[in-house]
Amino acid sequence: MQIKDIDLNLLRLFDAVYRSGSVSRAADQLDLTQPTASQGVARLRRMLHDPLFTRVAGGVEPTPKANRLAGPVREALATLEQALADTTQFDPAASRRVFQIHMSDIGEARFLPGVMTALRARAPGVRIETRPVVPREQIGALLDSGRLDFAIGHLPSVKDTQRARLLKDQYSVLLRHDHPFLNKAMKGRALISALKTLEFVAVRSHADTLRILKQLGLEDRLRLVTEHFLVLPSIVAATDLVAIAPDGVVPLVADRLAAIRPDLPQSQIAVALHWSRRFETDPGSNWLRHVILELFENGA
Repeated sequence: MQIKDIDLNLLRLFDAVYRSGSVSRAADQLDLTQPTASQGVARLRRMLHDPLFTRVAGGVEPTPKANRLAGPVREALATLEQALADTTQFDPAASRRVFQIHMSDIGEARFLPGVMTALRARAPGVRIETRPVVPREQIGALLDSGRLDFAIGHLPSVKDTQRARLLKDQYSVLLRHDHPFLNKAMKGRALISALKTLEFVAVRSHADTLRILKQLGLEDRLRLVTEHFLVLPSIVAATDLVAIAPDGVVPLVADRLAAIRPDLPQSQIAVALHWSRRFETDPGSNWLRHVILELFENGA
């Protein structure tokens, strides 16, 4: 087979299936119907004389030949994307571009005020749309497909992206200002042990808080799991329930809640900006990336 026989869209499909581990997810990423994606994979199989992907539970698994092809195909597509991006200029003052960014509700509260203030001054026509992606493992594929421009957060499950650390964070325990627990002068192991007398509320989308509770053996002290973080201040302020949350949240709720910082296990986290190498030289993405890094890179 020669290069003239290959349709570029088939290579994009191959890359999407390889990255997502699923023909149906690849079809969604590329805005294709399931039959069209399946037919494209079948064409590639015939051209390359190899199954390329075999069915497994929950998706497909690449063959050895597909594994050998994946790197060169990805690099070729990235090179082409960069070459095409170089021909386009981006004028922030005149642009009306819409950027899609993954971030959690905590991320929105921490980052969007600064970002939107900067955009108002430098790019008043640019629009930001946040898109919380679940499961997080799909973020890399969405970045590479161009359906997501950036992702911001503590995202250890996101692999094979370009990234820059924005800040380091730790976790604190939030409780109401008149909570009787605040009267106990404890620290170190005694404070950790005393947490077993408390009852907790957690947020489903912030898995690290659930992980910390599990590591401390406090799962049976969990009384409420909510979908969104921003409801927690009202709940904690009105009850004896307490919550584990990143330190960066503390200033946002200081008027309603107090915070203590026990020596929680593995509580230090890195919050990063993620983007795709494929779109690294896109002028608009490059501009917004530098704005975000200017505002937050290497924050405390």
